[in-house]
Amino acid sequence: MVRFTLVWREIATREPTSPTDPNDPAYDWHAFDPVMNGLRAHHITVLITIWGSPGWANGGKGQNFIATRGFGNFAQAAARRYPWVRLWSAWNEANLRTFAAPVSPSLYVRHVLNPAWAALHRANRANRVAGGVTSPRGTPSGMSPVTFAEGMRRAHARLDAYAANPHPVSRAETPFHDPCRHCRTLTMARLGMIRRLVTRVWGARTLLWLTEYAYETNPPDRARGISWARQALFIGQSALRVWQQPGATLLIWFLVRDEPRLIGWQSGFFTTTGVPKPARAAFALPLAQISRRGSRTVLWGQVRPGSGRRPYAIQRVRHGRWVNVGGWRTGIGGTFRVTVNLPRGTRVRVRSSRVPWPSPALVVT
Repeated sequence: MVRFTLVWREIATREPTSPTDPNDPAYDWHAFDPVMNGLRAHHITVLITIWGSPGWANGGKGQNFIATRGFGNFAQAAARRYPWVRLWSAWNEANLRTFAAPVSPSLYVRHVLNPAWAALHRANRANRVAGGVTSPRGTPSGMSPVTFAEGMRRAHARLDAYAANPHPVSRAETPFHDPCRHCRTLTMARLGMIRRLVTRVWGARTLLWLTEYAYETNPPDRARGISWARQALFIGQSALRVWQQPGATLLIWFLVRDEPRLIGWQSGFFTTTGVPKPARAAFALPLAQISRRGSRTVLWGQVRPGSGRRPYAIQRVRHGRWVNVGGWRTGIGGTFRVTVNLPRGTRVRVRSSRVPWPSPALVVT
């Protein structure tokens, strides 16, 4: 699955005469069609995020300003342009002024989310629309995700899923542990709190989509990055974390490739020059340790992509060589949980004939 952003401002530089018609002369899709059509040709599911309002819709202001008209019409035009897409999200990190101004759950619901929900369901009843897409923390000019979500509920938000971006807020954080006990951020380490928030505000049947999650790497980012090996480790741990959390049905890593400027994100599976990091292999074959008692070690993993049961083998180093010590076939969803006798410090990995490379080595703790 790929999350891809349609920038409304770039597609509709002037107001269309027939705003729900994707062929209106005011619409220019040329910068977005190659990506969308390429994803479709490769049978890759797409989650579309619609963001960035044009000046004619927001009073001549910047693209982060909430539009006062037209968002639902554009969403319907996008659904007609790309009728094979079923997953949508309205805006990005609407609780931060960087992406939404003013930061107001009521304005977001009234002018963005609810019009998009209605229009996209009108276009196809099978469409699913996520709202919120909140940052894990508030800023001095923003709002905490908890406060924003509660405000959305009071504004009578309509959504099929609540979307959150549970990025870590420090390099010391892991998918299972946040060393900051007094922090009120909603990161992956507090995934249970995010799920309870969604249940409390919208009910247990509302899905939770995690639409952005990442760790930046050093190299190249010395200030914010962690090692390539640690990034790969956290990919496996975050996959396990989400698999263990009922009601969390989607996790998207940010990004595929590092951004060229250090002020951007260096969290990709590939460097700017296309060199693969261990993260690429970790994403295809996530592997994580659940527990260890004596030498009995419980491992969890997944073989991606594909459907149905998939072959896999757990390997460890013995006399300088990788040898099979367990595994056979995954469950229907491609995941496995296996118990292997592995002393502390043993290096293990998973292989599958479905993937051309092994997972990065995991050291049993």
